[in-house]
Amino acid sequence: MGYASLLLDPMLRQLILATALGLMLLEYGIGRLARHDTHDWRESAASFGVALGQSLLRAIEAGLLAVPFAFLYEHRLFDFAQTTPVALAGLFLGSEFLYYWQHRASHRIRWMWATHAVHHSTTRLNLTAAIRLGWTGNISGNFLFFLPLALIGFHPFAIVAMLGINLLYQFFIHSQFGPKLGVFEWVLNTPSHHRVHHACNEPCLDKNYGGILIVFDRLFGTFAEHPSDQPLRFGLVGGVQSFNPIRIALGEWIAMLDDAWRAPGAGAKLRALFGPPGG
Repeated sequence: MGYASLLLDPMLRQLILATALGLMLLEYGIGRLARHDTHDWRESAASFGVALGQSLLRAIEAGLLAVPFAFLYEHRLFDFAQTTPVALAGLFLGSEFLYYWQHRASHRIRWMWATHAVHHSTTRLNLTAAIRLGWTGNISGNFLFFLPLALIGFHPFAIVAMLGINLLYQFFIHSQFGPKLGVFEWVLNTPSHHRVHHACNEPCLDKNYGGILIVFDRLFGTFAEHPSDQPLRFGLVGGVQSFNPIRIALGEWIAMLDDAWRAPGAGAKLRALFGPPGG
């Protein structure tokens, strides 16, 4: 299949990296010229530190993560051509649907929030925030949501490629400069929708979970527009800003496990681990 060569092509990876870095510098320059408070260099440097750690861990874990996907694909329910328009459309919609629920669970289950909180810990929304991803996604169980795609019959490389496209698209919507996109705002997750998702204003909390599409938020009641009566604020509710990548990556895990340790009784301990964050 062509998926493996696409994912492993070093020239393609280098091109994507160079483009991302160029856009980050361009965004920073525009922010400076426009005198917008879009960046804190210490926060951006910390995001690069978090991204480096996440990339190293992802490379180490790749072999282990491949096992359950390969097993389910080996016992798949259906055989079909992977690159037909129908199959690609099915993979796209299926991955978007499962991503919505994985993302929603990451906000509502503290065990998963311990990883995802890393991404929401920036107080400035810019392209460097897009690369601040948690180190413990597999411990949180994010991959479990996408296993049904392999059981249906989608090749693991196809699943990884489609999720990679999802993340690549989302890189571009982590900006305060993205304009409204007219009619596309009804279907796509746009910069304006994602700014709401990252905001810590009360009307914005736990909204706009979509990856590329925003339609599942509209269907399941988690869509929100920018509140017209208040400017957006970013960062964790009640969070303390840190510029230490290790503290950023592991701070919520430490707080969660400490809460569980101190909680009286098994029920309270389970709620501290698997209840809603802040609940």
